[in-house]
Amino acid sequence: MLTGQTLAGWVQGLWQLASLAELALLAACVGLAGGTAWLLGRDRRRGGIWFGQRVVDGVLFPLLALGAVLLVRQGMPADMPRAVFHLAVPVLMSLCAIRLAVRVLQAAFPQSPLVRLVERWLSWLVWLCLVLWLTGLLPVVLAELEAITWTVGGGQVSLRSVIEGALSAVVVLVAVLWLSAAIEARLLAGVSDAGFVGNVSLRKIAANATRALLLVVGLLFALSAAGIPLTALSVLGGAIGVGIGLGLQKLAANYVSGFVLLAEGSLRIGDMVVVDGFEGRITDISTRYTVIRALNGRESIVPNEMMITQRVVSMTMSDTRINGTTVVQVAYDTDVDALIPQLVAVVAAIDRVITDPAPAVTLTDFAASGLELTISFWIRDPHNGLGAVRSAVNLAVLRTLNALDVEIPYPQQVQREPRIKAAAAPAVSPAGPPQGAELPLGGTRA
Repeated sequence: MLTGQTLAGWVQGLWQLASLAELALLAACVGLAGGTAWLLGRDRRRGGIWFGQRVVDGVLFPLLALGAVLLVRQGMPADMPRAVFHLAVPVLMSLCAIRLAVRVLQAAFPQSPLVRLVERWLSWLVWLCLVLWLTGLLPVVLAELEAITWTVGGGQVSLRSVIEGALSAVVVLVAVLWLSAAIEARLLAGVSDAGFVGNVSLRKIAANATRALLLVVGLLFALSAAGIPLTALSVLGGAIGVGIGLGLQKLAANYVSGFVLLAEGSLRIGDMVVVDGFEGRITDISTRYTVIRALNGRESIVPNEMMITQRVVSMTMSDTRINGTTVVQVAYDTDVDALIPQLVAVVAAIDRVITDPAPAVTLTDFAASGLELTISFWIRDPHNGLGAVRSAVNLAVLRTLNALDVEIPYPQQVQREPRIKAAAAPAVSPAGPPQGAELPLGGTRA
């Protein structure tokens, strides 16, 4: 600890020429740690706790640097000043603590918007404690916190004990989250491969159960570290039971439904389903909800209870193959018997169209403009969409019909005009109207 004259001596030691040698050794330690971290992490998956996104922003880099600095400091001559190393060690320790907590939180809660806020507050707290420790103000602050007390349950509780207990609980929970994230990553390793699709649900339920169990155990240890007796949890457990029975029925039902879905395997990650009119692929089944991603990129968060109590249309439950159709019309004078095999061969040659079942072309209707042919085909990867395959089929059929000079008829409408018969006019003699004909009013017969 740096206090009074020691702090002044440390600041004075930084201005000596020997500090340049310490800076050179410190730079060598940091460079060695960075190179080692890069060599170890260049062929590994980025984004983990040890290597981070850019290898040097994980926990391994400051940890290696701290170890190298401690080894070099132990091997330095006794008469050589250690002002730079005296500052570097607590800084690297603080950096290790920040990196570890941040990376564990990111691995445990990858999509939580609160993680970024917790990162900032945690960083400020650690650096503040470091400044207080270096300046010698930390004992003064701790004494003031110890003086602030209040009575809880007949005993005196100080603010310092509460803060220390909270920090201990945070350390325990971070360790538990780290362990659970490592176990979950190990259990879910390789689930994207085709050979592991069948047991994704079993791996997911094992990962969720492991995390829940570790969190419960970690919470118990954290409460003990904070000085809270575990016997007080009996009343809390009864209150939680009443709350679940009254106000948390839906939440409890969703959690139970999530484990049922994962255990029975009726719906698995990767299945194409239709739920409440929303069609997409199941990308995640958590303990409370199921995420369904549509082919256009939209995602629907469906409570697990709905997946059990309502009808769910699964297109890939027992067979991943789905059928697609398209319709085309040809003229009535087309040789359909010769055309159908050629269309079947053309459609079968398209990528993603499978041969078992084979494509088929059937004459389905005698339309007003021509013969209607329905082209049926099957694909095995519905999660990649059906629109691109249908477009490829339509283009191949159009090229084939153009090459064979087969007419695609336009809509024909026959309009018949009514036939008008001309009435026979009476013959009029030059002498006048015929005998017996009536004359107009006021007329006279000549």
